[in-house]
Amino acid sequence: MRAVHFLNPDGEARVGALDDSTIRDAGPAGPVGFVPSEENWAAIESASGPEHGLDDVRLLPPVLPGRIAAIGLNYRSHAEESELDVPDVPVVFAKWVSAVIAHGEEIVIPREETRPDYEGELAVVIGRRTYRANPDDALAAIGGITAINDVSGRRAQLETPLRQFTLGKSFDTFAPLGPCIASLDGIDLTDIQVSTRVAGELMQDQSTRDLIFPVIDLIVYLSAGVTLEPGDVIATGTPGGVGDSRQPPRYLREGDVVEVTVGGVGTLRNHVRLEA
Repeated sequence: MRAVHFLNPDGEARVGALDDSTIRDAGPAGPVGFVPSEENWAAIESASGPEHGLDDVRLLPPVLPGRIAAIGLNYRSHAEESELDVPDVPVVFAKWVSAVIAHGEEIVIPREETRPDYEGELAVVIGRRTYRANPDDALAAIGGITAINDVSGRRAQLETPLRQFTLGKSFDTFAPLGPCIASLDGIDLTDIQVSTRVAGELMQDQSTRDLIFPVIDLIVYLSAGVTLEPGDVIATGTPGGVGDSRQPPRYLREGDVVEVTVGGVGTLRNHVRLEA
């Protein structure tokens, strides 16, 4: 199953079941969009409202998370291209939720940012409250998955000796999310393909088999001291192939289209615009 948060032709915020290019209305959206709880998935499964074509609605971020916990350096291929040692524990940083935008919205690069980069990632959305999860609890806490582009301002991110990860990762529009949330039906979290295209060129293409810390381990680690709430998003890290590590570097440019594809979810697509 795949769920979307959208504005219908009357401008009403709704949630619905996505089937190829058709949305079946499942009812009014909650204040944060679609939270992938068992109850809400049941509503999606039984959706019987009007059908809309994707071209007839405006997609919204599938969920407006209370927080985004992001993981750095979590693919072996990315650690290798960054010429950094594989970490002993997950590298955790935050992205401000004010950076979240939907599929189809513009990524706007601040005029001060000279090294804007893309990072396609699998995002996990929490479906139930969890604290100090064991592996079974961690799996049960996952409400669904989606795609996120951890857009990164490398100039800001790396401009101090201590590194400004939160600032460089949290500029307005730097967290495209969507286009939908997919349930875990038929999904193998250990083998999900994640790819990124920029202006049609394939830049990243890797399976979650390459993760240093698998999804379940991340939830166990994060929930030891932090209560994860329904709707929280975990960005699980990016594969090798980022623009900053290429020779020459390939940063985002005016007019680029960035497409992040996650197996079972679909493709998150956003245009790039440079701030005037």
